[in-house]
Amino acid sequence: MPTTATKRSANAQPPGTPKRPARLPAKGASKPRTAPRATQSAKGSPQTGKPSLRFYYSKDLRAKTLSILRDVERAEDSTRYRGTLADVVVELADSGMDYYFLRPLKLADVGFITEQSANLGMAGTTSVLGSVIRNIIGRMDQPQLLTICGYIRELMK
Repeated sequence: MPTTATKRSANAQPPGTPKRPARLPAKGASKPRTAPRATQSAKGSPQTGKPSLRFYYSKDLRAKTLSILRDVERAEDSTRYRGTLADVVVELADSGMDYYFLRPLKLADVGFITEQSANLGMAGTTSVLGSVIRNIIGRMDQPQLLTICGYIRELMK
């Protein structure tokens, strides 16, 4: 019995699917990269007058964060502080996860088993997140590190 199926090329799309546009070159690909100073607002920084949702963290973590930011910003070679900056970013993320998710569960009195399940899940999440943060910050150059510091300072206002 003859088949009526037609051969399609390897790049052909199934009937009825829209054509995908050709890839465009990355924006700003030809522009040289200039690093913002840590004291300047980085593009995408939190903006005043817009709704904001922030969390409270310990005085000790604030002091540690400010100390590390100061070290990175003042260093001749701030790449030496990549690990310590990554560690404080992980601590801040962990503190935020606790503030936004685990504390409300305690307030809602969801029960011991649910709280422990949430704690276990968050520990796994922050472990993976911490690995990703350390990997990314661990490869940043000085201008990028200063941008991160400036952004954290903006959040601390």
